[in-house]
Amino acid sequence: MILEMKVPSPGESISEVEIAEWLVKDGDYVKKDQTIAEVDSDKATLDLPAEESGIITLKANEGDAVEVGSVVCLIDTSAKAPISENIKPAEKVVEKVIEKISVPKEIKVEENSFASGTPSPAAAKILSEKKIPVSNVLGSGRGGRITKEDALKALPKVDLNTIVKNRKIESKKLSMLRRKVAQRLVAVKNHTAMLTTFNEVNMTPIFDLRKKIQRGI
Repeated sequence: MILEMKVPSPGESISEVEIAEWLVKDGDYVKKDQTIAEVDSDKATLDLPAEESGIITLKANEGDAVEVGSVVCLIDTSAKAPISENIKPAEKVVEKVIEKISVPKEIKVEENSFASGTPSPAAAKILSEKKIPVSNVLGSGRGGRITKEDALKALPKVDLNTIVKNRKIESKKLSMLRRKVAQRLVAVKNHTAMLTTFNEVNMTPIFDLRKKIQRGI
């Protein structure tokens, strides 16, 4: 049995929606109530759940504007869920996991001072934020301790010219919601009076009177 999935009405005064993203591929097996797509309307982004389980056939592409009530995909409810061939007995999986666990035969202990290679709190914060291994930084502090200056010197240098040259500009189509918001903003700008009023007042007599009152004159 082939089920036709139609676009539900997201609300009043909305006649069409846009397929923002398909979360499944053509020919995939979907389960009932599984979210298969995200649709954009003028007011919000909504999830589109599968009405029944089966193999799906897409009838609309991402970015297409479809009317409410039109068919966007087909679901073959007579199809059975595929059986994965990669399922193995639990015992074999446990054995393979145990084989992968390797126990070190020898543990080497290096004799170093306590401060050698140990970063200060400020240096540790810098190295952690920039994800720089402590082993890659040489400490110049007392006893080989890594100072804040050592951490700053270890930071990679940024070439602004290279960043500007490699910067890419990409244009994307706005969703229906963003387009509607942009239209409203432009309409407000064009139809609303943008005024600024300045009033100038000579406050010198008031300041003089205030000083007289403070002096008790």
